[in-house]
Amino acid sequence: MKFLSIFIVLVLISISLNAQVDRTNFRAGVNAGLVQGDFSDAYSFSLGIDIVYVWGLSRELDLGFATGFNNAFGEEQSFSNGGLTVTTEFDNIQYIPAAAALRIYPTYGFKFGGDVGYAVGVNAGNEGGLYYKPMVGVDMNGTTEIGISYAVISDDVTFSMVQLGVLFLF
Repeated sequence: MKFLSIFIVLVLISISLNAQVDRTNFRAGVNAGLVQGDFSDAYSFSLGIDIVYVWGLSRELDLGFATGFNNAFGEEQSFSNGGLTVTTEFDNIQYIPAAAALRIYPTYGFKFGGDVGYAVGVNAGNEGGLYYKPMVGVDMNGTTEIGISYAVISDDVTFSMVQLGVLFLF
């Protein structure tokens, strides 16, 4: 609840400051990633879409919302013990993040920041969890951004991915 209150205050501040700085934009794109940690044996890679809307608070700071969809593809694994072999196929993990987005511009065209919120599990048995995604990005031109991020969903267990993404400014 405390997080939600702080988030609402920050959004209201950003809306009131929007008249001073006009760097409000909508970005959407795709990402591909490699699953890290304990789940890397059961899941090889992920594909997803990113949607970000930010308000420019100043030349150095943007604040907004981030969402999208990600799918981590399950692998088939075989386990052998003695003369018995068991094959298991892991279901895909799918989630939709709902997060606050912060971007900091130390120099023109280079940014770092992150998203913090909740990842809603889409597939059966996926409860979702706390979602955070630190990122670094470079504006290639006025309409394209390339970024590297580390997405984490944490509940009873931690699921994480290193992602490379391309976003387009609209």
